Amino acid sequence: MATKKQDNSSRIADNKKAAYNYFFEERFEAGMVLEGWEVKSLREGKVQLTDGYVVIRDGELYVVGLQINPLKSASTHVSPDSIRTKKLLLHKEEIRRLVGKVEQKGYTLVPLNLHWKAGKVKCDIALAKGKAEHDKRDTIKDREGKREVERAMKSRSR
Repeated sequence: MATKKQDNSSRIADNKKAAYNYFFEERFEAGMVLEGWEVKSLREGKVQLTDGYVVIRDGELYVVGLQINPLKSASTHVSPDSIRTKKLLLHKEEIRRLVGKVEQKGYTLVPLNLHWKAGKVKCDIALAKGKAEHDKRDTIKDREGKREVERAMKSRSR
């Protein structure tokens, strides 16, 4: 029986909006509590992370708005809920520290990406502060400036 070798840290999904909307203070890697059909859908890449955010309830972290679309061949005895709230797993000390920071003004928890690590699904989350409109414009300016420099370097090398 042939086994398929899996990359230990391959990306499943990225939240590209997060870097545009927030400044990241700290990053954490959290495990996720998932159902079987969700893991199968993640293997197929049927996930959307852009509308997701992390909430704290009763001293535990949950990711809300993470959409995992069920496969067509899902089991008949399971009724998949694509926008189910998923629990994140972190050490109690880390959660306590995050609760203290989030209660401060302006801080929030944002999911950055989903990836595989040693056969398990992990979610990178960040303690983030929202960007003001002028900061977003600066981000766009920097990105366009870098593109122009790359184009100029590419045209010179030809």
